[in-house]
Amino acid sequence: MDEIIQRAKRIRLAGFDVDGVLSNGSVSYGLGGIERQEFSVQDGQGLAFLKRTGVELAIITGSPSNIIKRRADDLKILYFYGGQTNKLSAYEDIKQKTGFTDEEIAYVGDDFPDLPILKRVGLAITVPGASALIKQHAHWTTQNQGGQGAVREICDLIMQAQGTYQRILNSYLDQ
Repeated sequence: MDEIIQRAKRIRLAGFDVDGVLSNGSVSYGLGGIERQEFSVQDGQGLAFLKRTGVELAIITGSPSNIIKRRADDLKILYFYGGQTNKLSAYEDIKQKTGFTDEEIAYVGDDFPDLPILKRVGLAITVPGASALIKQHAHWTTQNQGGQGAVREICDLIMQAQGTYQRILNSYLDQ
């Protein structure tokens, strides 16, 4: 775990896949083609806290869903890339725009399209539902499943490693 903490200390941007990471990977279609996805409120709060500490956020997803775009907008995520068939090009665009190095970026993915990014970043993270191959390329696997607290767990880890967790907590304790 010491290696994970050392990697997390350097993170300036955290990127996330959606299906299986920010959501549980289920998509529901209703009458008239209405799509439905669910997101964890605690995950969203963790992202908001992490952003308050100065860590930038990104979403890179293969899905072109308007629901995901709305969630990214609600969370004020600056770097949103939806409908990406080649996630690596989105990752390279983020690096070019931010000037961050691979070592300064964490990425969370759970399937083959995430591999090119997971192999490059300073902190590669996956969730328990990912395949064994993805887990082999990750530095760390969360305890919580995607869409069920995994993202909050990641945000807390980065904040604790960077010494910002207590400041966020104190902002509520001191009220």
